[in-house]
Amino acid sequence: MDLEDLEPRVKEPQKKNLEIMSIEALKAYIGELEAEIARTGEAIALKEKARTGADSVFKF
Repeated sequence: MDLEDLEPRVKEPQKKNLEIMSIEALKAYIGELEAEIARTGEAIALKEKARTGADSVFKF
């Protein structure tokens, strides 16, 4: 058994059809994406802080 077999299979999110979206809808979509990028950045920062704390505890 491979370790990859244990990982859940994640489907690629379906891309939105940008051709049919209005300019206002596209701008709103960009805002949603930017908010998700910011949320992801915050999650990364928290994980890096936790890793730094763990590294300082377990350094010999």
